[in-house]
Amino acid sequence: MKPRGILFDWGGVFTVGTFDGRVVANTARRFDLPRERVADAYFAEVRRLELGEWSLPRFWAYFARALGVEAPYDDFEALFLASVAPRPEMYELLAAIPAEVTVGLLSNNYPVISDYLRAGEGFDRFDAVFFSNEEGVKKPDARAFELALERMGLPPGEVLFVDDHEGNIAAAAELGLMTHRFEETQPFVRELQRRGLTLPASAARP
Repeated sequence: MKPRGILFDWGGVFTVGTFDGRVVANTARRFDLPRERVADAYFAEVRRLELGEWSLPRFWAYFARALGVEAPYDDFEALFLASVAPRPEMYELLAAIPAEVTVGLLSNNYPVISDYLRAGEGFDRFDAVFFSNEEGVKKPDARAFELALERMGLPPGEVLFVDDHEGNIAAAAELGLMTHRFEETQPFVRELQRRGLTLPASAARP
């Protein structure tokens, strides 16, 4: 079936690799700490950022204390933002999606990063946006999908959901959405073509 809407994840789709993994690696490098120790501290509380329970300064106060390091918050915010690694060809593809297709974003995201994305080039192509840190609920909770679909104005059966995490794909499929497990851009382009969506040659090139 040709989808009337596409609902995208952000991290791992519009970025190369995982944002969290880069934050951990960059923090470990910055403070010369074992990556495992940094990961343990980071993932112990990062859910509070995803749900909007903590601001980024509040998270840094916890994170710095857990790691036994000292640095101004501004230094950590710069490191946090520098951990975004965009996938340029996906932003090119986003801009090429036909205007009649409703495009949504459903992202488990963080304070500061959500604002950074909103201000970024190409963001205006999203017709509907759901950031978990602004809503207090995250994937794979059905409520996150339901709110995103409501904003898109489409029923689940007419929307293709694109995410790199199997758990989120399974949750979307259970709600009746079409799904594509994202790994690389070109297999996704072929999936769109298979479903009857025509893209300009520049966006569909190998």
